[in-house]
Amino acid sequence: MLNDPRIDRLAEILVHHSTKLQTGELVAIMGPAEAKPLMLSCYRLALEAGAHPRMSVTFEETEALFLRHASDEQLSHLDPVRKFEADTIDAAIRIRAASNTRALTSSDTGKIGAVMTASRPVMNQIIENVRWVLCDYPTNAFAQEAEMALDEYADFLFGATNIDWTAMEAELTRIKARLEAGSEIRIVAPETDLTLRVEGRIWEPAAGTHNMPDGEIFTAPIEDATEGHIRYEFPAIYQGREVQGIRLEFAGGKIVSESADKGADFLTDILDTDPGARRLGEIGIGTNFGIQRHTKNILFDEKMGGTVHLAIGRAYEFTGGRNESAVHWDMIKDLRQDGALYLDGELIQQDGQFLI
Repeated sequence: MLNDPRIDRLAEILVHHSTKLQTGELVAIMGPAEAKPLMLSCYRLALEAGAHPRMSVTFEETEALFLRHASDEQLSHLDPVRKFEADTIDAAIRIRAASNTRALTSSDTGKIGAVMTASRPVMNQIIENVRWVLCDYPTNAFAQEAEMALDEYADFLFGATNIDWTAMEAELTRIKARLEAGSEIRIVAPETDLTLRVEGRIWEPAAGTHNMPDGEIFTAPIEDATEGHIRYEFPAIYQGREVQGIRLEFAGGKIVSESADKGADFLTDILDTDPGARRLGEIGIGTNFGIQRHTKNILFDEKMGGTVHLAIGRAYEFTGGRNESAVHWDMIKDLRQDGALYLDGELIQQDGQFLI
């Protein structure tokens, strides 16, 4: 895959569309050694754009080692170098290329929560003030999770990333105007009837500026106004752990009851991370119809055309959301068969297809 021209095309999108690098800007390029071809292509294009790239190569095993051996003081330590970098850079390109997607399966959830809480200032700084993009690189581990051969998975990945993002942005801008004119979203599907209030919130079109692949439009629900119940057909993956058959019941915006066919204890542990973890931070509608199969990779799955995803935990402030949490866990609801979205009582999507 080293000489695959699709890698350079994807790097062009990340550098010129996603982060829009300019002369003199500082950009952090981060990722594991497995993503070397894409990282080097981004590095070269950043130099050609006149930017100052800083390459940071990581090892996948580091996080598991840290969680296994770190003391409580080390778990809660905020690395001042990472904080300085987040305060200084103009852009960040982060590449994921897992060789083991379940590396953290046996890690202590309490320790994971402590690390997430400690790193929140860095995460907040990058999310709110830096032009950032997250992108995957094809690996055997990702392909195995998606039940594909590596070449098949590479075709799938590039087919979802190397597309006309300008056209996607125009379509999402049209949908944004309609959604922002409404105040209530209702999701109806088998074992699901959930109502969320969204009046006054900003719907953000996601057309390749933060995630790659992209293709969604999202906002933050009113924190205390979600009512009803939902069941997720797709497994939800978080910190390398898989939870299946999730059912959630909401009252007054809060999850008051939860269950799962597999991983129920882990689900409850994450919901109890902090008070904000039991409230929604995001509702997003997937619009990338180049993605039509579930791969157990949230970067792709939440963009799947004809689905809706709800994230428990942290809201994005730029959408008007105020929910705070160390958690942000997206869970995907399939609406492509017997599913519907209503806006203020009007049917706007049927079986995954927009009617507006």
